[in-house]
Amino acid sequence: MFRVLRGFARSRSGSMMPLFLVSLMPLIAVIGFSVDYTSAVQTKSNQQQALDAAILTITTMDITSTLAQRQTLLQDSFAANGGQGTATLTNFVAGNTTTATTAQATASFAMPTVFMSIARINTVPIAVASAVSKPPALVAATFKVSGVSGYWNKTMTLYGTQFGATVAKPLMTIDYTYGNTKDPKGYGTTNVNVLTTDSAGKTVTTLVQKQVCTVGNNPPSGVTLKTDASGTKYYCVDTMYPANSAGAAIDVSAMGGLYLQMDVPSGNPKKLISNDPTTSNRLYSGLSATTLTETATGQPVDIFSVVPCGATAYQAWEDGGNSVPAPVSNADFFYNVTGKCDYNKRPSETALTQ
Repeated sequence: MFRVLRGFARSRSGSMMPLFLVSLMPLIAVIGFSVDYTSAVQTKSNQQQALDAAILTITTMDITSTLAQRQTLLQDSFAANGGQGTATLTNFVAGNTTTATTAQATASFAMPTVFMSIARINTVPIAVASAVSKPPALVAATFKVSGVSGYWNKTMTLYGTQFGATVAKPLMTIDYTYGNTKDPKGYGTTNVNVLTTDSAGKTVTTLVQKQVCTVGNNPPSGVTLKTDASGTKYYCVDTMYPANSAGAAIDVSAMGGLYLQMDVPSGNPKKLISNDPTTSNRLYSGLSATTLTETATGQPVDIFSVVPCGATAYQAWEDGGNSVPAPVSNADFFYNVTGKCDYNKRPSETALTQ
């Protein structure tokens, strides 16, 4: 062996190619390892995105879902989003009216190598983790009219878009009809109805509140006599159905979107929509019946956010008879909304924490 090596070292006629190739081996190894490393970094990024999407998905499941069902959806969603290997739900705690829903998950994958296998490194372990937190959010809202006025008939409708749907459907209507009182403000009758769908797919309208406002100074016993900005004395009589009803109770737990729309056939504009930035400035809202703030021009309103958990919010609409901005005293449509919050399937409420 030593004779061969000495002969190779003394040779002056042989090719330099073998020596050149030997000298290239370290460089080839470095480049190859770099390629595998880059692939590992990209794979880890893809794995993280897939796991993040998967853990967000399981927070939209029904609260009665078992851990096994959530694990199955986690794995399926992980794979559907390009994840490789196994995703594991390590913890899930469903929240309630006061506590947040939390979840943690991990994913692991043995990524095959190409060049590192030369050094007998056939796989590289890729591990990622995700965690989410989702606070309680609006699942139900109860609307009750406190006072409607004006010479113009109008209807306010609450629309909701269910998860997976693209078209909103009406959930509640509040219809006002002018009573020809001929006073400066104008008063009439307001009916609040809840809209549901029966087993045959037909819309069922249920009256839950009727309010009749009358000009005069002789209200029935127990009814408050009021005086408006024009000096007109009037009173409103409410009839609830059933008698102990708090108002129109609307289940919004399966709704991914909510908005209010007021149709005023005689107004300008004729259609006011809470999430339309061109007309949302006609909506006033606040946490006090005496302190309502007008929505800024160009700012759409998210109904989910303006109805607080376990509290009553107050809202009012200017129906188009006055230009805005204007004091809330010019508004014609007053009502309050009481919100109930709990665990829900709304994905927009979920935030990644890891």
